[in-house]
Amino acid sequence: MKKIYFASDFHLGVDGRLSSREREQQIVRWLDQAKEDAAAIYLVGDVFEFWFEYKTVVPKGHTRVLGKLASLRDAGIPVYFFTGNHDMWMFRYFEEELGIPTYREPVVCELMGKTFFIGHGDGLGPGDHGYKLIKKVFANPLCQWLFERLHPNFGIWLANYWSGKSRGAVKPKKKRFLGEEGEWLIAYANRKLESLDVDYFIFGHRHLPIDFTLKNGKSRYINLGEWMYHNSYAVFDGKNLEIEFFENDDGYVHGNREAEREKA
Repeated sequence: MKKIYFASDFHLGVDGRLSSREREQQIVRWLDQAKEDAAAIYLVGDVFEFWFEYKTVVPKGHTRVLGKLASLRDAGIPVYFFTGNHDMWMFRYFEEELGIPTYREPVVCELMGKTFFIGHGDGLGPGDHGYKLIKKVFANPLCQWLFERLHPNFGIWLANYWSGKSRGAVKPKKKRFLGEEGEWLIAYANRKLESLDVDYFIFGHRHLPIDFTLKNGKSRYINLGEWMYHNSYAVFDGKNLEIEFFENDDGYVHGNREAEREKA
């Protein structure tokens, strides 16, 4: 039986529970496993901690994952890439070198008879006005042109420096599920249901594996979690969609689906 795989937030280039190199090797093992029955693989943003494409230069490293994605495409397995807030400056490299379509906005599509709304999730929902403004600035072609004028050695160093500074300013803590009222992507998905008939909303960005049944009682919000600590992903076989964990026996899915299973 063929399956569709979804994963996000690898954040290659920064260490987590494992080093970035070790995590990259882990992701390659997961892709090798998925290859056995994958109808398609969706990478839903922040695959890289930072990415900027100069016309003739791309960031150093990540060759194992890039090579594995190339081999998947050569084997005829469709792969789709969505930019996140850390790799929003992905332009044509994946499309031209790997044959992987790149999406910069959420898309609605039908997969195996079900309707999916897929996007990274950054800048959606209520609040976070500061980030939404910054995203508009970074997405501006003039801003991108100015950054491209920097030498890659300096430009990529500067981006990695600020990324590390931002992470260092926040004390590590265990993320917790904020409930229907506190999770802004749940609020966004519920609002979208007023105009769209969607079976599954698939997002990343939140860094927490979440499976939540929305207000209509049937549509589900899925957050894919991340790979720095959770190693979580989602898999859909045409009938069931579940969040699973790779090489992590302690993985836990948040939301209201567990309570529904217990009642059933």
